[in-house]
Amino acid sequence: MPHLLVTGGAGFIGSHTVRRFLDRGWSVTALDNLSRVGSDFNLGWIRSHPGSDRLTFVQADVRDYEALAPWVARADVVLHAAGQTAVTSSVADPRHDLEANVLGTFNVLEAARQSRTQTQNPLLIYTSTNKVYGGMEDVGVKLVDRRYRYTDLPDGVAESQLLDFHSPYGCSKGAGDQYMRDYARIYGLRTVVFRQSCIYGTWQFGIEDQGWVAHFTISAVLDQPLTIYGDGMQVRDVLYIDDLLDAYEAVIAKPEVATGQIFNIGGGVERAISLLDLVEMLEALRGSPMQIAYDGWRPGDQRVYVSHIGKAERLLGWRPRVTAEEGVRRLYGWAQGHRDLLIAARTQLLEKVAHN
Repeated sequence: MPHLLVTGGAGFIGSHTVRRFLDRGWSVTALDNLSRVGSDFNLGWIRSHPGSDRLTFVQADVRDYEALAPWVARADVVLHAAGQTAVTSSVADPRHDLEANVLGTFNVLEAARQSRTQTQNPLLIYTSTNKVYGGMEDVGVKLVDRRYRYTDLPDGVAESQLLDFHSPYGCSKGAGDQYMRDYARIYGLRTVVFRQSCIYGTWQFGIEDQGWVAHFTISAVLDQPLTIYGDGMQVRDVLYIDDLLDAYEAVIAKPEVATGQIFNIGGGVERAISLLDLVEMLEALRGSPMQIAYDGWRPGDQRVYVSHIGKAERLLGWRPRVTAEEGVRRLYGWAQGHRDLLIAARTQLLEKVAHN
């Protein structure tokens, strides 16, 4: 049976990927250092899958080449989703951010290059980010009906947009992004880069600076106060996790088309919502107003980011299917049914912050 390695396999995206491919009958290895709040809960979730006899869990760090390399060598496909994920954390500790994201990605690539057989090397899918485009100060923005919009990009940001790494996180993810692309050109590795926008869904323990849709939703369910930075009219395109997994499967189905390519993957213009739009959806679901406070804009905050997803549609035949309203409804329902788990995760987070 085909074998998938997922680095960051106990994270939000990683755990969903593990379960999707167990559903498909694959053998799956999940590699994770379990450092992120909620990863132990996600590990329990993937181990509960009926096909868990085909699951191997490895507690290891992608910065440790010797621990990582043997698992890359066994894989037919590698989803590299491990790394440091928050802009604010990268600003607070840029060295850790660099080591986790740049060195970790380099180790995955080198392990794939060194393990290459005479016929084929693993297909590598890298979870990059829209942050590689930076602030896009040269792109006009206007305010229309309480939402920021691009002046001249009606379909969103395409892959041809100039890179302008901003923040240590943007630099580290962007470096990995370009390493992936160049290893396809120089060494002939089968790499694919996904510059992902705002991915959200169940089993996401969102926090203030990463996973904002889940963070807002959890705050609504637990009736906790929420701070909006800026005016709330900033816009992002949101993509439900199931649609992202469909995109991964589309790449695996067409490796000859996808290899060496970079794709902007998000909800696109049809799933672009403002922070205030999300609050309105959540207040309708809970039947009462949320506790909202406002604070100033944070450094590097963009008024708008929306992905142009036409390339993925054209080459991979992929388009999102879950609307923002439906995705938020699913996430809200899951959060209602897992209140105790969410309280435990937030307690973990507070303890981690206090310890640091």
